[in-house]
This record gives sequence, structure tokens and C-alpha cells, in this order.
Amino acid sequence: MHRVVITGMGAIAPNGNGLKNFVENTLNGKIGIKPISKFDASQTGITVAGEVDDFDPRDYVGKKEARRMDLYSQYAVQTAAEAVEMAGLNEENTKPEDLGVIYGSGIGGLTTIQDQVIRMHDKGPRRVSPFFIPMAIANMAAGNISIRFHAKNISTSIVTACATGTNSIGEAYRQIKEGRAEAMIAGGSEATINETAISGFAALTALSQSTDPEHASLPFDQDRNGFVLGEGAGAMVLESLEHAQARGAKILGEVVGYGATSDAYHITSPDPEGEGAARAMSLAIEEAGIKPEQVDYVNAHGTATHANDSGEAKAINQVFGKDSDVLVSSTKGMTGHLLGAAGAIEAVITVASLNVGKLPMNVGCFNQDPECEVKLVNQDNQTKAAKYAISNSFGFGGHNAVLAFKKWDEQ
Repeated sequence: MHRVVITGMGAIAPNGNGLKNFVENTLNGKIGIKPISKFDASQTGITVAGEVDDFDPRDYVGKKEARRMDLYSQYAVQTAAEAVEMAGLNEENTKPEDLGVIYGSGIGGLTTIQDQVIRMHDKGPRRVSPFFIPMAIANMAAGNISIRFHAKNISTSIVTACATGTNSIGEAYRQIKEGRAEAMIAGGSEATINETAISGFAALTALSQSTDPEHASLPFDQDRNGFVLGEGAGAMVLESLEHAQARGAKILGEVVGYGATSDAYHITSPDPEGEGAARAMSLAIEEAGIKPEQVDYVNAHGTATHANDSGEAKAINQVFGKDSDVLVSSTKGMTGHLLGAAGAIEAVITVASLNVGKLPMNVGCFNQDPECEVKLVNQDNQTKAAKYAISNSFGFGGHNAVLAFKKWDEQ
């Protein structure tokens, strides 16, 4: 078994394009939720979303290549490129056969699907783009990353709704830990701020109808009324410790545990008692070889829906106890819910927080729900020194995934 370290990270989020901007803005509590501008949402009843502001595919993807990718793939390639560049990976220090990709999306190319179905309906089947299928399918983020970086080890995609990014990083961790790869590019991407996604989630009554971006995504608040849809991507380069040290890489943190379970309960609602979520947390902590009281911080899934927040709080208390000092926050008050990318950007901010020594605040909680008895991160306690942290993600269908991270030291 090999120790698995993080040597590169990349991020695109509504409150920051690029790793540096995302980390700095998130640790300073900047909200990236804003009025929807990508389409006329007036008939949906939803007015705000977590849109990415300043993405330009020419920066990393390339103008020609971008025309053959849905936006979710473009986001994925940029975050992977940022992470690879940061890690210093290349074919001189890493064999293509030793480098793999596990990178997913909860939905895939939904905007491409929407646009091409409309084109077929309006103009006939012969007007459908020849790139429709390779742009739309949910594996093409991984495929494009593998092609871009000549990664010839495993290249695959995981689709577990909102747990996708966390499962992807966790399964990449296992590939390296068990000796099947030396390095992996892992993460998740989503670009679904369009008529179809907003209308679909609104029909589920899952989205906040707030018109105020500052009071729309309210994790653990007693007045929360649904999640805010976001977009973006996150990526990590994981390596075996031996491989990273042999090439002199700067190590950002260590993945020490991963837990994955199923609620086996309902297609959209989590288990209200949080049993499956608690078990996933316990499995990650157990694999890390530590006790619950050694965990300093929980990056919560915290969607700002009543069912998730109350169930997750119960799960956290099952694992740590109601009187625990473990600090908890959801970053979705700043970014909205990035679906398949959520776990990826939340893993990134968790590792960055361990490095910086500053935890992200639970922005959006003005009056904490008595049902959510957890100790939230605020301005007064966010500079707590943390050594171990876990990051939670829970997806429609009952998918629970948890990653355990350790601040880097050689011990």
C-alpha cells in the first residue's frame, strides 16, 4: 500500500476563476451567486444562480478544441491543466502508462443536448451537429483530459450525481494506494445553468426562489428554502509519495481515507437519520487510521435544503458527538451547488484550508436551525489550526462519499 499525496490543484467556481482566486475569495467569504444572465429565466420562477463570470476557453483549452467540447468539458480541461502545471507533471518525469484519469460529471453536456434537440425539432435531423454525441456524453471530460495529457493508465468517469467529484478523487486515491497507477488526474465538472436544468430542478421544488443573491443559499439556516444551482469544476493531481518525492514535487497535502456507502432509501431524498452518511464518514476516518476526535474540520455537503442539512447534522453528531469541537461549514453559501463538481471544488478548498491555516466560513447562516446542532465556522474560529479534515458529498440516488485529508508532513 502506498501513501497518496496531492501535488496539483485547479478550480473554476462562481466566486473565483482559477485556483488562486477561488481559494482567496472563498476564505474571505466572497459570494459568487448572482442574477441569471445566461438565459431569460423569468418563466422558471428562479432568478439567481452561481454563474462563472470570466471564463475564456482560449486561455487553456484553445479556440479550435473548444468548438468540439461542451462547456463542462472546457471547464474540466482548464482545471486539469492548472493542476498538472502546478504539479509539474510531464512525460519526462511520469510515464504515460503510469498516469491515469478519473474525472466525472453529474449530468454531462446538457447545454449541448438542449441546443441540439431544439435544432433537430426546428430544422430537422440532418441539421444535428456531427459533434453532438461526443460533446454531450458524460465521459468526455475524462477523455479530453486523457488525450490532452497523454494519460494511458485508467481513464474513466464516475456519475454519482452530487457525489461525483468526491467519488472520482476517492477512486483515484485507491488506484494509487493499491499500486495500479503512480499518478492520477481526478475531479468533477458541471455546466448546467440553462433552461432545462433550472426548469427541471425547479419542478422538483429543490431550488431557492430567493431574488437576493446574499440570502439565497443558506446552509444550516432555519429559513433555508432550497439550493442554488452553480457551475464550475475542480481537479487534483494525486501521486504516490514515492513518485512525488523522486521527482522533487511540492506536496500540498495527503489523502488518507475514503468512505463510500449508499442510503438505499429514496431517489432524491437522503435518509433522514443520516445513517449512510455517518457510515461513510466513519469509513474514511477509519481508513485514515485516526479517531473522530482527531478530525478538526468537516467540509459539509450542506446544500441548504431542509432534508440534507438536518440529516447531515445528525450524521455528523453520530460520528463525532453533539459536544464535539469539530468545526463544520458548507461553502455552498458562496458558490451554490455545483452538482457533479461540488465535491471536487470542496476537496480543493479543504486541502487549501489545511495549508493556509484558515477555514472557510459557513456563509449564509443568519439564524442556525436548532435541528442542525453542529459547530459552524465563523470569523471568530476560522483561523483554528487544523491537521485532519473530511469533505462530505451526498448525491441523488443515495450515494454517499467522504474524503479524509491530512495537512502535509512526512510522518
